[in-house]
Amino acid sequence: MNAELGPPCITEESFEQLVLDYQMPLKRMCYMYLHDMALAEDAVQETFLKVYRSLPQFSGSCSARTWIMKIGVNTCRDMLRSAWFRHHDRRIVPEELQVPAEENASPEETNDLGQAILKLPVKYKDVILLYYYQDMNQDEIAEILQTSASTISRRLKRAQEKLRDVLKGGREDE
Repeated sequence: MNAELGPPCITEESFEQLVLDYQMPLKRMCYMYLHDMALAEDAVQETFLKVYRSLPQFSGSCSARTWIMKIGVNTCRDMLRSAWFRHHDRRIVPEELQVPAEENASPEETNDLGQAILKLPVKYKDVILLYYYQDMNQDEIAEILQTSASTISRRLKRAQEKLRDVLKGGREDE
């Protein structure tokens, strides 16, 4: 590879394999953060640019998956903080939200769950998205969010309680 294409120690094939392995999970996570498929695709592209530029600094102290998801989370957070994003109308359509549901859950219950997750405070939403949607363990999530595993455990339990309360309340009101 020449210097214009990136770090010389990274082969094009190895980078392409990273993209193939992590593109879809990353896109799902970005969509859950940004609530807009086009923005999620932009975030994925930006994430992989950052990954490519940072590959020589990757120490291997965590898995490539954890590292890439951490960059993706930070990219989404940067986009959420941007002035343009705060003034852009990004209403999510619950039907577009792909929520892993139990086999016996009704579509209405799945939509309720998706809406409840989107309404959680960021620190709880982060943990739910990474734990249930990216199938990451608490240590990996702690690495991504730069906090302790015990904090992640508490946040996960609290998020589950909040979701349970919201979903129970929603069904009782009907």
